[in-house]
Amino acid sequence: MTDHPHNHDEHDVEEFDTVILTDDEGKDHEFLHLDTLELDGSTYFVLMPISEDESEEDEAIILKLGKDAEGGEMLLDIEDDEEWEKVADAWENLVDSEDAE
Repeated sequence: MTDHPHNHDEHDVEEFDTVILTDDEGKDHEFLHLDTLELDGSTYFVLMPISEDESEEDEAIILKLGKDAEGGEMLLDIEDDEEWEKVADAWENLVDSEDAE
């Protein structure tokens, strides 16, 4: 293990993981992984699209962690409006409580 010349605790900027998702047409899209939520036994990922077009206003998307036919993990759109609202509210409350600190 090597020593780093800097202390990671001194960083003010939050670093996010990058996630690459492939759409139905085989095109890759890059997202920042903002948060992971556990709610009612399910796991949800909050992602922000990384857009080359700075004029576009990007909105965070929420995807549910599920399994494909082979049992591999995949991210799914939330089909149920009520479920989506519940997850969006939970994330909003989490962000608001972090901002209040």
